[in-house]
Amino acid sequence: MSRGGSHGELGQRIDYVFKVVLIGDSAVGKSQLLARFARNEFNLDSKATIGVEFQTRTLNIDKRTVKAQIWDTAGQERYRAVTSAYYRGAVGAMLVYDITKRQSFDHVARWLEELRGHADNNIVIMLIGNKSDLGTLRAVPTEDAKEFAERENLFFMETSALEAVNVESAFTTVLTEIYRIVSKKNLIANEESDSSGSSSLLKGTKIIVPGQEPPPASKATCCMSS
Repeated sequence: MSRGGSHGELGQRIDYVFKVVLIGDSAVGKSQLLARFARNEFNLDSKATIGVEFQTRTLNIDKRTVKAQIWDTAGQERYRAVTSAYYRGAVGAMLVYDITKRQSFDHVARWLEELRGHADNNIVIMLIGNKSDLGTLRAVPTEDAKEFAERENLFFMETSALEAVNVESAFTTVLTEIYRIVSKKNLIANEESDSSGSSSLLKGTKIIVPGQEPPPASKATCCMSS
């Protein structure tokens, strides 16, 4: 659940909390991308993720404080049952493949189908070709990924968690787009609140419009069904 106007560490006001999920085959670098974005770290001895874990990072977007809650899941088949619940409430997704493993890219369509089957229609999706530092071992042409992303209406970037290339940009692009969508929806919800009192935005998340706190009887709250 995400609510505007809550407070994080050291009393910092948090205007929004956005849940973003990392999906893709095992060993494509999802956990390394998360570590690089959340803590600016890279672990050469990283082991396969077991089950689900998440980390957070707070950043400013358009003078608002946004807390990104990034969820990482195992890509192995035996954990697929975990991921169906894992999608609930997500407003963004990073769909990751390894540019040196063609099979990981070939599986992207299946991951996308699963994501769209469980997540909200408005979810913001970034296709990520990771391990761009291994260009000499490339098995997935950039153009193949670009064409897929354009066809499926996804954002697309190639990244290197090892060299910290495009990792920050990929995450902030998704979070900024989520903010843009939610802000626009909030404006519409405010206009409709007098008559309806609520408006559906992104499923699984509740947001109290930041900076607007009318009396409880007429509070402008944007509710999203789970």
